[in-house]
Amino acid sequence: MTRYLLAGGGTAGHVNPLLAVADTIRAAEPDAEVIVLGTAEGLESRLVPARGYELVTIPKLPFPRRPSMSALRFPGRLRSTVRRVQDLIAERGIDVVVGFGGYVSTPAYLAAGRAGIPVVIHEANAKPGLANKLGARSTPYVGVAFHDTPIRNARFVGMPLRPEIEALDRAAARAEALRFFGLDELRPVLLVTGGSLGARRINATVHASAGLIVDAGWQILHITGAKAEITDPGIPGYTLLAYCDRMDLALAAADFAVSRAGAATVSELTALGLPAVFVPYPVGNGEQRFNAAADVEAGGALLVDDAEFLPDWVAGTLLPVLADRAGIQAMAGRAASVGVTDGSARMLALIRESLAARGGAHEIPTGGA
Repeated sequence: MTRYLLAGGGTAGHVNPLLAVADTIRAAEPDAEVIVLGTAEGLESRLVPARGYELVTIPKLPFPRRPSMSALRFPGRLRSTVRRVQDLIAERGIDVVVGFGGYVSTPAYLAAGRAGIPVVIHEANAKPGLANKLGARSTPYVGVAFHDTPIRNARFVGMPLRPEIEALDRAAARAEALRFFGLDELRPVLLVTGGSLGARRINATVHASAGLIVDAGWQILHITGAKAEITDPGIPGYTLLAYCDRMDLALAAADFAVSRAGAATVSELTALGLPAVFVPYPVGNGEQRFNAAADVEAGGALLVDDAEFLPDWVAGTLLPVLADRAGIQAMAGRAASVGVTDGSARMLALIRESLAARGGAHEIPTGGA
C-alpha cells in the first residue's frame, strides 16, 4: 500500500487539481492512503472532507514581501511547521509528497527533502508561483498544465480536471443540457462566465450587449457569479444565473464562451474544444494572459483586455466572429489541439515514476489509470 501526502490549498486553482489527482489515485489504487495537507482557512477545509479525504492542517505561512515583525518571525515559524510535517511523514509512513502550490506546499517540500522521500509538483499556471518555483529546484518531477511554463524540470502533463469534465461528451450531453437550462435547441449558445464571484466588466458589457447578441441569432447563458451588480432585463434568449452547480452541462450546451482566463477555465475549454474570448483578470501578476497564450496562438480563442471589453468591441469584433459558423468550427478544432483530457492520469504516471526511482520499496499498481 502506498501512502500519499497531497499538499495544496487556499484557492480553487490549487484545490481542484489536487482533488482530481486524489480521485485518480483512489480509483487506480483502492487500498492507497491519501492524506491532504492544507490550512483551516482555505477552500480545502470544506472541499477535502466533503470529498472523503483526511485533511491535516498547518498554519498559513505567506512569504514575507517586505521587512516587518512578521518577516522576522517567519524563519522560526517555518522551521516549526516543517518539523510538524516531518513528524506527520514519519508517523504515517508517507511514501511521496505531491504539491500543488500555495502556502502549505513549501513546508511539505522541505519536510519531504529532509525525510528522503520523493517530491512531485504540479504547477497549474503558465506563470508559476513562488512555492513551486522553490520546490522545483530540488526535484526532477515537475508537471505543468501549460507548455513553456518557465519552471525548472517542467514536463507537460496538462491540467488534472474534475471527473465530470474529464469524462464529458459534449455532443452526447447537449440535448440534456439544453433542456436543463431551458434553452432553444435551434439557436447557438454563448456561454458567459467570470468565475464563482463574477467579473464586473464581463457582466456589464454582456448585459449591455445582450440585445445585439440575441438579434444576431444567438442565445446567451450568462452565469454572473455571486457578486453581480446586474439584473435580468427580461430579453427572450438571455438566461441569467447567479450560480451554476452543473458547469458540465453549461459547457455541453455552449458553442462559444466568453470568460476570464484562469488556469482551470482555459484548460477545461481547450480540453473540450470550445472556442472562446478570454478577458484576463486585470489585477495581479498577469498570469491569466499567459494561461490563454497557447490557445490564442493556436487560433482557438481571442484575447481582449478588460478595459477594452466594451459594447463597441462586442459589436465590432465579437459579433462578426459569431456570425461565421464555419470559422467557429475551425476555432473549436484549434482549441482542442491545445488541451488534454487526461491530465490526472499523466500526473499519476509522474508520481509513479518518482516512486519507482526511489528504489521499489513499494509495489505500485499499474492498472486503472
